[in-house]
Amino acid sequence: MADLLTTKQLQELLKIDRTTIYRMLGDGRLKGIRVGNQWRFPKEQIDALVSGAKEIGADVAGDPKEVLPIKCIQPIQDVFAEIAQVGSVTTAPDGIPLTRMSNTCAFCSLLLATDSGRQACIASWRTLATHPDHRPRFATCHAGLHYARARIEIDGQIKAMVVAGQFYAAHPDRSEEQVRVRSLARLHHIDAKELSDAAGEIPVVDDRKEAQIGSWMEKIANTFEHFGRERSELMSRLQRIAEITAPQRR
Repeated sequence: MADLLTTKQLQELLKIDRTTIYRMLGDGRLKGIRVGNQWRFPKEQIDALVSGAKEIGADVAGDPKEVLPIKCIQPIQDVFAEIAQVGSVTTAPDGIPLTRMSNTCAFCSLLLATDSGRQACIASWRTLATHPDHRPRFATCHAGLHYARARIEIDGQIKAMVVAGQFYAAHPDRSEEQVRVRSLARLHHIDAKELSDAAGEIPVVDDRKEAQIGSWMEKIANTFEHFGRERSELMSRLQRIAEITAPQRR
């Protein structure tokens, strides 16, 4: 039978607390075996984790998908979007989505279903990353809807951002809206009537609700930052362990 480590032994080896171990079990980063009421961890799995740390270290530092546990982030984003009644997505600084869109309105779903529409949305999200304000500030996207972003910063660098919106800040002029919708429909090869009907369902959010959404976004982003820092610190520990033990393996 393979050597099994206790939870306490794993804590001492990786220099992490018991709560972090249980979180890693929950999101799939660790595989454990239940022995009665206790968890045991195959030593060969931990050795493989340590051995691979140096190889993946550079990717973890630069790739937000490696830094952020997407399986943990997605359900939190889903709940936030449903409660706030906005569409939301977590993206890299270049606007490329890291998660699937949550609570998308019909209008944006039609745009995102086309290659050109999706690229236009990504370009709008990328523009949000360039805003100098640290706190969320709402802006108008390519389709005329309001969006904002909250930074996810790790080690002083923006690694990702929570984007939320898909609403109007004021009731639109219907004639102007129809002109804009027809232009979008032609540009992205969408049925004009279908897009127009979907535009009629876009919600209008007042200043008070907009400020509340911005506050919630910051809290969500702070939570994601915590996840990212925890993972980054863990990988740094694993790299140090790998560097210390490498001569012994040779």
